[in-house]
Amino acid sequence: MDHEADDLVIARRVLRLESEALAALAAALGESFVAAVDCLDAVAGRIIVSGMGKSGHVARKIAATLASTGSPAVFVHPGEASHGDLGMITESDAVVVLSNSGRTPELNDLVAYSRRFAIPLLAIIGRAGSQLAESADVALELPPVPEACPLGLAPTTSTTAMLALGDALAVALLERKDFSSDQFHALHPGGQLGSQLLKVRDLMHEGEAIPLATPETRMADAILIMSQKSFGCVGIVAADGSLVGIVTDGDLRRHMADDLLGRSAAEIMTPAPKTIAPQALAAEALGRMNQSSITSLFVVEAGAVVGLLHLHDLLRAGVV
Repeated sequence: MDHEADDLVIARRVLRLESEALAALAAALGESFVAAVDCLDAVAGRIIVSGMGKSGHVARKIAATLASTGSPAVFVHPGEASHGDLGMITESDAVVVLSNSGRTPELNDLVAYSRRFAIPLLAIIGRAGSQLAESADVALELPPVPEACPLGLAPTTSTTAMLALGDALAVALLERKDFSSDQFHALHPGGQLGSQLLKVRDLMHEGEAIPLATPETRMADAILIMSQKSFGCVGIVAADGSLVGIVTDGDLRRHMADDLLGRSAAEIMTPAPKTIAPQALAAEALGRMNQSSITSLFVVEAGAVVGLLHLHDLLRAGVV
């Protein structure tokens, strides 16, 4: 038996069935989805997400996605809810429950609690006409598609559809709230994702740390400033604070035999140096440095120098 060929046939069948389910789900979305987004957008507290078994695992991920995209959310296990965790839910919250059958008994206490205290209840279900669907303020029904499991028992297609529907809710809420990259970074400060969202202003050197001199500064003094600040360069600023040039280690080497120390910075500097804005992404700064084969960028805002960013700052922060 060619197990490798059989395995590929099975895998492709599973992926085809699940992709067809997602296409059917997208086509079936309508007013109930808009009503669900309206309801969750109006929540003053948190979005409580719950489910049992495989639906519970999906619910955890949906809660995490909502929380990381600007909609405070938390997963509450339905069994724990019946033993005190209902106290985590307030009248300013909304409850989202997941159940493929719509008849998950472990959810009963959570549903009853939401009805008793008039807490908005949304249901993501796989079967229309269930008691859960009738109890909910908004019911989002999954399309009637087969599970990818050949026995038709293991939750596969249904959980994929639930997960995708949760993502759709989270992204719709994100766009309604005009959730910005700055807000996203505030919730994702760690790891590679956090480093990708860092801004130049988060890493730049400011104030007295910036190596600056005027065009009239003698190079003997400009070199002293370069040595003290240890960035291998000095920015040359005009009387109005605008950056007019830069003197680097390379400029020093090129003019070493030209009575360097007695000349002015204006005579040695490279005019119109590369700059970047403080609100630019740090990854963009790295791209500019690589493109121009430089190791430092002066940060300019409203025509004035406000900082200096060095390649080492980017590497330390994990910007790659």
